[in-house]
Amino acid sequence: MEILGGPLFGVAGAGESHGPAITTIVFGCPPGLRLSRQEVQQYLDRRRPGSSKHGTPRSEGDRVVFLAGLYAEGELNRLLSGPNLQVQVEDQTHHTETYEEGFTTGEPIAAVVLSTSQKSRHYEQFAGPIGAVRPGHTDLVKYHQSGGFGDIRGGGRSSYRSTISDVIGGSIARIFLREHFGTVILSSICQVGPLTASQRLAGEVEQLVRQASGQAVPLNKIAIIEERLANAEIRTLDIDFIRAATALIKETRKQGDSIGAAVEVVAVNVPPLVGEPLYQSLKLRLMGSLGGLHAAQFCEVGAGVEVVQRHGSENNDPIRRAGYQANSHGGMIGGITTGMPLVCRVGFKPTSSIVKPQQSVRKNLEEINFRLEKGRHDPCVGVRSGITLESRMAIELMNAVLMHQARQVDVDNFKLF
Repeated sequence: MEILGGPLFGVAGAGESHGPAITTIVFGCPPGLRLSRQEVQQYLDRRRPGSSKHGTPRSEGDRVVFLAGLYAEGELNRLLSGPNLQVQVEDQTHHTETYEEGFTTGEPIAAVVLSTSQKSRHYEQFAGPIGAVRPGHTDLVKYHQSGGFGDIRGGGRSSYRSTISDVIGGSIARIFLREHFGTVILSSICQVGPLTASQRLAGEVEQLVRQASGQAVPLNKIAIIEERLANAEIRTLDIDFIRAATALIKETRKQGDSIGAAVEVVAVNVPPLVGEPLYQSLKLRLMGSLGGLHAAQFCEVGAGVEVVQRHGSENNDPIRRAGYQANSHGGMIGGITTGMPLVCRVGFKPTSSIVKPQQSVRKNLEEINFRLEKGRHDPCVGVRSGITLESRMAIELMNAVLMHQARQVDVDNFKLF
C-alpha cells in the first residue's frame, strides 16, 4: 500500500499515465477549513503538462473535481456549483453535481482529474516479452515485477502524471498551514546541468526573516518573491541564470537528449517544535518524500553537502534571545523544527526517455540498439517538479503539526453534554 504522508494526514492516489483519470483521497484534514476548488486548481495548473514551453509537449487541462469531504450549511447552491460530472453507460446518461467550495468535514476528501490527451499507440514498441526497454526507465523492472501485466503506456503509475494526487493533497495542506500559521512554501530551480544560479531562494527568504526580527515574515513581502518566480520563464530568481539555462534546455532538446536539474524548496513561517527526534523525525520524512519523487537522485537539507568541509565553529548557527541568527541547519535540529525556514535541495537526473540511440535490451533480455520511435517528454524534468516538491513538503509538515497537536490533550474537547 502506498500512502504519501500519514499517519494523521495522508494522501492516496490511483490512476495511470494513460488511464481514464487520476483519483485522489486525502484523509486527516481537520474539519472547518474553507476549501475552494479554484484555489486547488491554481496549484494543479502549475503541474499540468503544457504549462511550460520547456516541458513536455503533451497538453492536459487537468481540471479537478471534488466528490466528497466538503459541506456548507446554508450554502448548498455554492457548494454544489462545481463542474457537472456525466457518465454514459450503454444507452443511459448519468450526471451529478460536484463540489465547488465548502468547509472540510473531517471525513476523507475525494477528487478526480480526467485524462484527455493520451496517445497510447506511442508505446507499442514496449509491449510484450519482446518489447524494447528504455534505458534509465522502469520498463524492465516493472514488467518482471508485475509478471507481464503492468501498464506500459507512459510508464503507468511510474509516470509523473501520478503526482496529481501529491499536488491535490499538498494544496489542502498548504491552505491549512497558511491559514493557521502564515506558512508559505516556495521553490526555485537552482541548477540546470553545469549551470548554477548565483541568486538563491533560501538567501532571499532568510533576509526577510532577519528583517522580521523574530516575528513572522509578512505575507505581502513573501508575495513579492512569489510573483517574481511566477513571472519568470523558468521558476527562478536569477535573471542571468534564466537566459543561460533556457538556452541550454532548448539546445538539449534539439539534440534529442535531456539534462538534469536541481530545485530548491523553502517553507517560510514554519511552526517551531514539530517533528519527532528519531525514527519519525521531520528530516527523515522530508528527505524520503522529496528524495523519493520521480527521477530524484539526492536531497540535501540546509547547507547540505557543503557542511562536510566546515568546522563545527563555522557550521553551528548562533542563537540569541530573538532566535537563530543563521540557518545552516535548514529549519530542523534533531528532526524538530526551529521556526527558521525549512530549506531542501533536490537533484533530478536527466529525463530517461530520449531520442538519441542507446544500447539496451528487450524484456526477454535480447540485446538491441534502442531508438525511441514516438513520445512526448520533458527535456529537463526539473522544470515542472517544483510544485510537487512544495506539495510533498506541505503534506509532511501538516502531518507533523497534527502529530504535535496530538500531545496537547484538552478535556474540554471530549464533552458531549
